[in-house]
Amino acid sequence: MKKVFFFILCIATTISFSQTKKIQILSSEISTVDEEKYPGATILIGNVKIAHEGATLDCKRALLYKDKNLFQAVGEVVVEQGDSIIQYSDFANYNGNTKIAKSWGNVEAHDKEMKLSTDTLYFNRAQQVLYYPNGGTITDKKNTLKSVKGTYHLNEKKFSAQTKVNVVNPDNQLDSDHLDYYTNTNLAYLYGPSTITNLKDSTKIYSERGFYDTNTDISYFVKNAKLYLKEKTIEADSLYYDKPKGFASANNNIKVVDTIQNMVIKGNYAEVFEHLDSLFIIKKPVAISVMEKDSLYMHGDTILVTGKPEKRVVRTFHNVKIFKSNLQGKCDSIHSSQETGLTRMYRDPILWSGKNQITGDSIQFLSNKKTNELDSLKVLNNAFMIQKDSLAEDNYNQIKGRDIFGKFENNDLTFLMVKGNAESLYYNRNDKSQQLETITKETASNIEFILKNNEITQTKYLKQSEGKTYPPSEFPSDEKKFKGFVWREDEQPKTMEDIFKKDKNIVRKPLKKKFGEDIQKAKEKFTKEALKKGKNKPRADLNLGRK
Repeated sequence: MKKVFFFILCIATTISFSQTKKIQILSSEISTVDEEKYPGATILIGNVKIAHEGATLDCKRALLYKDKNLFQAVGEVVVEQGDSIIQYSDFANYNGNTKIAKSWGNVEAHDKEMKLSTDTLYFNRAQQVLYYPNGGTITDKKNTLKSVKGTYHLNEKKFSAQTKVNVVNPDNQLDSDHLDYYTNTNLAYLYGPSTITNLKDSTKIYSERGFYDTNTDISYFVKNAKLYLKEKTIEADSLYYDKPKGFASANNNIKVVDTIQNMVIKGNYAEVFEHLDSLFIIKKPVAISVMEKDSLYMHGDTILVTGKPEKRVVRTFHNVKIFKSNLQGKCDSIHSSQETGLTRMYRDPILWSGKNQITGDSIQFLSNKKTNELDSLKVLNNAFMIQKDSLAEDNYNQIKGRDIFGKFENNDLTFLMVKGNAESLYYNRNDKSQQLETITKETASNIEFILKNNEITQTKYLKQSEGKTYPPSEFPSDEKKFKGFVWREDEQPKTMEDIFKKDKNIVRKPLKKKFGEDIQKAKEKFTKEALKKGKNKPRADLNLGRK
């Protein structure tokens, strides 16, 4: 009984297979055979039309191999599948068993969304897939796409292109190694090295994985993303970019390179406002001013950059630390103007230059606008400079006055002038033996100092001065430190990595009203302008794994 059932099942399957796979001739002006030249073939000539499972094929001449269920068409070939696809070519072969058609010679394929042009095209009707191996072009209402290899999925309206992929519209050009493009939505998903170039302003984006909406000119990238603007380059692990609004946001391992001002800014979250010439960066941000032989590193909780290159302002807010090989510093906030080269330190500022610790109510230093090298220094109100005696634990050379003015050469502090109520205390050692010989305490209206290798080599007292030199044993112990003396060596960033360390148990001086208002106004102005322009949030929900 089982054998009989199996036999019947095989017969039924064979009958069904032959019924569903048979190519049917619908029309032909001439039908003949030539067994010598075309063994096993029926020769069809003139207005030939065949049908097979919902598709028709028209041509001028053809060979039909009924046993093999093969059809070979020549001249003005048209393959039509309902209202889903129609294609034209000079030649075509169709296998009724596999439902695969190969067309070549001036091939064009159309559906409701696009037109495909190529030299050779394979159409797998079972899978509803078109494939070209040797170069093709797809054109829709928005874009023209070219690639060496391509696959078009009819049901999904998805075009998968590989090798030298190029998508062009009047505004942008996309070059890629591998992408998926949807002709019904004009969305592109990138899976290899890709570059999007704006044809109007030459803005470029590079990435190796991401999403691009050709309708809105919005993109989101998640691998090796780089945004090339007119005056800066932005690199990040992931990058969102809204070109019409000029807004970008970046996450993790961010590097912003200012090609005009020789500045690099790094961090782990940033927002860029292209139309405002502005950006801010947080999460371990650091601004690096590149110099000829050295670089200055500046870190704070937030770095805000505003303005065009010639008038650019860099503001660093809260817990600011500076590191350079021969200059370090810290304060609450910093304001740097590219236009003037002036940097101002706010709230409890302190600088270390070589062995010298410098403090005051306000510290400013001027840099050369072209080279970024340090030019001059101003310490205003309650200026105080301390230098620890290298051979004694509790001895400190000290300079104090109303203001201190300094000059740099080759980024080294070489000149200082203390103006107003100047005081100095110095431990004088023998040049050869380094034995402590005397201690000198002086007061004057102004005092000038010449430094070499960050050591004071000459002192000049101006106007009226008075003082005394003591033998070490006779110097009063209660006069060893000037009023306001605080040695803060434990706060000094001694390596670049130290600028990221948070200080513990540090008591801050109250923020002066004017300085606080300046900082708050800068924040409010930037926020107001940014909101006025409008921006979108990063599209973290985009499905970049879509294939």
